[in-house]
Amino acid sequence: MSGAGDTIAAVATGSGRAGIGIVRVSGPAVPSIARAIVGQALPAREASYLPFRDADGSPLDIGIALRFVAPHSFTGEDVLELQGHGGAVVLDLLLARVLSLGARAAQPGEFSQRAFLNGKLDLSQAEAVADLIASNSAAAHRIALGQLRGGVSTEIGELRQQLIHFASLIELELDFAEEDVEFADRDELRELVDRIRGRIEALTTSFRLGNAIKLGVATVIAGRPNAGKSTLLNALLNE
Repeated sequence: MSGAGDTIAAVATGSGRAGIGIVRVSGPAVPSIARAIVGQALPAREASYLPFRDADGSPLDIGIALRFVAPHSFTGEDVLELQGHGGAVVLDLLLARVLSLGARAAQPGEFSQRAFLNGKLDLSQAEAVADLIASNSAAAHRIALGQLRGGVSTEIGELRQQLIHFASLIELELDFAEEDVEFADRDELRELVDRIRGRIEALTTSFRLGNAIKLGVATVIAGRPNAGKSTLLNALLNE
């Protein structure tokens, strides 16, 4: 397990005013931090509406506390979510209280990093978390969500199995080359190679398409003055 003996915390919601703000904590100190803030042990995966208290017992806020017990959490560690009001001062005070209880401020992306290191996400899914958060169109959202649900990982896993199968057939042929025995039909080998090549090309194409949707395509509209460049741009933008 990553981060053994190390507990991290951060504000998990965006900056600015909002109805709800969340402070997320992950690591072995979660049970003691939760008890210190809400005054009691929290049941696993059950929402509890409680006051969040400062060191002197005075209330910082009141909201919902959720505790997830390892390994059944996003990071694979014990996780605490304190869902309070979304004001900047409220969240700063709540985070400061958590840090005073032994947690440290999380680095950017560290929750996803721990999920990856603890086997809760593979690398493709960890990258998809950032893409999903940063998506600025319905198409980019759809691609990132598919990747997060394991679409790319499944494709790569199946491709890996095909490559292992092909390599094992070739190695078998090489091991018994002097025996003048064919263990694999040559037509079947060619068909397998074609399937592997097709799958690799499809993955390559999907990568290019995904990058174009995510990052956009650099485009220049060039022409003489008053040739209709702005009109064309407005038509492309449907504005």
